[in-house]
Amino acid sequence: MSLNFEFVVKDARWDAAQLSNIGEMLAVVLSDYLILPDMASAVVLACNDSTIEQLNKNFRGKAQPTNVLSWPSNELASEIPGQAPALATDAELGDVAIAFETCTGEAYEANCPIMNHFTHLLLHATLHLLGYDHIEDTDAELMEQIEVDVLAKLGICNPYETRFATR
Repeated sequence: MSLNFEFVVKDARWDAAQLSNIGEMLAVVLSDYLILPDMASAVVLACNDSTIEQLNKNFRGKAQPTNVLSWPSNELASEIPGQAPALATDAELGDVAIAFETCTGEAYEANCPIMNHFTHLLLHATLHLLGYDHIEDTDAELMEQIEVDVLAKLGICNPYETRFATR
């Protein structure tokens, strides 16, 4: 099993090579941690606040920037709170967008390296593509525990022990 992130860099402030390296490392750990379809993939738009604000307005009706958005190819969430979602069977997991200014601003506020925060946001969004969410407390606990465990394997501290969390 494998996972491939295809990065589409629309803001030159993102370092495309560094994003690819992070994607490769995250894919290895996630593939060891979760059951993924063969040749799983996701497209990641590395953009700016202006672009993500427009996407947020168009898809969520919220005319404001956000840190990350995700569009799963299939709805996999469990109807039972706290239960793992259905396994993905479609190799195309979906799409993600991450905003430069919001991501770097949050990292700065939390005194966290920017690429560590980016890794967390990419992981968070990927879990959304796989049907995890944080609407109910028990779902949030499940999702956050996976994030904490995967990030720890990458040498990144628990992001939920800092001043912010993903929105």
